[in-house]
Amino acid sequence: MCIKTQTSRFTGSSWAQLERLAAALEEADAVLVGAGAGLSTSAGFAYSGERFRRYFGDFEAAYGFHDMYSGGFYPFPTLEEHWAYWSRFIFLNRYCDPPKPVYQNLLELLKEKDTFVLTTNVDHCFQKAGFDKRRLFYTQGDYGLWQCSKPCHDKTYDNQEAVRQMVEAQGFQVTERGLLPPAQPKRAVPTELVPRCPVCGAPMSMNLRADNTFVQDDGWYQAAQRYEWFLRSRKELRVVFLELGVGYNTPGIIKYPFWQMTAANPQATYVCVNYQDALCPREIEQQSLCIQGDIHQVLEQLVGR
Repeated sequence: MCIKTQTSRFTGSSWAQLERLAAALEEADAVLVGAGAGLSTSAGFAYSGERFRRYFGDFEAAYGFHDMYSGGFYPFPTLEEHWAYWSRFIFLNRYCDPPKPVYQNLLELLKEKDTFVLTTNVDHCFQKAGFDKRRLFYTQGDYGLWQCSKPCHDKTYDNQEAVRQMVEAQGFQVTERGLLPPAQPKRAVPTELVPRCPVCGAPMSMNLRADNTFVQDDGWYQAAQRYEWFLRSRKELRVVFLELGVGYNTPGIIKYPFWQMTAANPQATYVCVNYQDALCPREIEQQSLCIQGDIHQVLEQLVGR
């Protein structure tokens, strides 16, 4: 259960706050990073605006949604159109690098520390930046994995090559810099490219936690065990719970447990960096540092100290 009391809010960032954060990280025996969608947003993975219109303008004109997130829930009339949308989405947000070096700066900041990462993000940015896969638990799935939609078995499948074929079939050009859209992209993939389960023949689906069909494969359970071991073996040490860009869609995964673990460990420090709602419960106010601002700017200043 979460701590159900009033919270303290913090506004803006200052050099004094950054110095306190740097000191907390320097003194820490271990750092547990909790990363939410705001971290990738700060790195430039915007789901709306110009980036959306550049790659999904034809879908916007046809169906009237105005961001990638909404499009992910749209009931497209055919599987060919469904996978045209999702292949673009996957390629952009899983196989392209974000434009800002947020994850690289975080790695640089923590490279000498005993670190584990718990994230609800599904875009693989931590691994692409060089974080140790054995110190990473991505609880909600991975854009780079497919599963049976039923599901008839607990296994996931890498989709990189299939996704590349799909976007190229729509007229997109894959370059070293990312995805180059054609003037008039095709809004469907060939039927033979629609992915189907190799066991039962049902359509494949994204390995994303949206309902009770989400597949937790062997890799998921192994990561969960490593996370639990990290917590148990460091629960009495000076731990910094570094929460970055976590909102309130699924606060029970990162935010509330971080509050609870900080309250249970007098040597722990809770750090929240968020563009909005940088706050903490009053019970742990003396153990907390909350910075309201752009994560990209905060990390750049810390790395450049």
